[in-house]
Amino acid sequence: MSLKARIENKEAHIGVIGLGYVGLPLAVEFAKAGFPVTGIDVDESKVAAINAGENYIPDIADDTLKTLVSSGNLQATTEMNNIADLDAVAICVPTPLSKVGDPDISYIIAAVDGINQHIHKDLLIILESTTYPGTTREIMFTSLKKSGLTVGKDYYLCFSPERIDPGNEKFTIANTPKVIGGVTAACTQLGALLYEQIVDEVVTVSSPETAEMVKLLENTYRSINIGLVNEVAIMCEKLGVDVWEVIDAAATKPYGFMKFTPGPGLGGHCIPIDPQYLSWKMRTLDYNPRFINLAAEINSAMPAFVKDTIANGLNGHGKALNGSSVLILGAAYKKDIDDVRESPALDVLILLETAGAAVDFFDPYVADIVLDNKTKVGLSELTTENLQTYDAVAILTDHTNVDYELVKKQSALIIDTRNVYPLNHDEKIIRLGVGKKD
Repeated sequence: MSLKARIENKEAHIGVIGLGYVGLPLAVEFAKAGFPVTGIDVDESKVAAINAGENYIPDIADDTLKTLVSSGNLQATTEMNNIADLDAVAICVPTPLSKVGDPDISYIIAAVDGINQHIHKDLLIILESTTYPGTTREIMFTSLKKSGLTVGKDYYLCFSPERIDPGNEKFTIANTPKVIGGVTAACTQLGALLYEQIVDEVVTVSSPETAEMVKLLENTYRSINIGLVNEVAIMCEKLGVDVWEVIDAAATKPYGFMKFTPGPGLGGHCIPIDPQYLSWKMRTLDYNPRFINLAAEINSAMPAFVKDTIANGLNGHGKALNGSSVLILGAAYKKDIDDVRESPALDVLILLETAGAAVDFFDPYVADIVLDNKTKVGLSELTTENLQTYDAVAILTDHTNVDYELVKKQSALIIDTRNVYPLNHDEKIIRLGVGKKD
């Protein structure tokens, strides 16, 4: 039976390398569609959890994972030799930045090395990890040539950018269009056919480079626009204007404007990092990506701006930041999730402690965080008693399951970076982007 027929009949054995926020939801979707799925990860604890039916990704229903595992549709392993039995494999490994800000594609290279050892005819390989344009062809295709197999005939290679938005209940894998570009037309056709089994719409593009650039454009667009509204928030403070009121009014325009909101900085694995992949690639081509660099400069400066806002608020209450106690509300990088990767709350916390403040945090989704190889445990709950012990409370992530009325009633000073208290004129509440008129 051909690979095309096996996909159409849902008999193709699907593999997913990397079982994090991107890989596990993808594996679950294929298993839900009826495909036999094997997840591969170097983390033995993740593999053990999946095989025990224990879920660790909030976007996946616990019962769904248990059912798929118990039915045999989904299993996990640390062994790459399982690739020999797969018909298609998606690579969903991390692509962080190195300490000097360059792309770190070592996880992709490790995955390709593993595939190379077990590659066989009629294997469809799809890279989903975000990376710079050219990675699929220059790194993966070049490496896979060692096998002696012919791409587009013996095996198939594509890039399809992941579009996972943790915590988003409206847009899921199934109803978010999937972009894909293959090294050859045959690669694109088979890759599109595979994703058509689990998503409502597949968008094919002319090459993997185009698909790689699509992902970087999406998140660079967001980074630049967030940088813009962050700077507008600073402008509004100086002008004595409420930036949130300005944004809401501007958003009533039915064309030519898309709403973005300011905050304490950028977080997550995508928006702060993906534009830097594109910036790095362009520097290798002797081009200065000015918009990307300026947005990164503004966004990365926001935690320091928030720290200064807290310090100024304390000064207004006759207290210095040095020696004051501050409670941070929200450690995750966005609301209603448990992901602290690149979270600006961590940067604010470090800046406050460096300035001499005693800092605690509360996050209903995050029990503890690791900073400089040291674990910091958060408060287990918010109470009247513990709120009253802090000189200031800084809202950095606006989780919906926090009692903000209790916070407002019992706190001496609140720095609200997420507009939790819109149009509030309480003297003890300082909102980001809201200046005081003389």
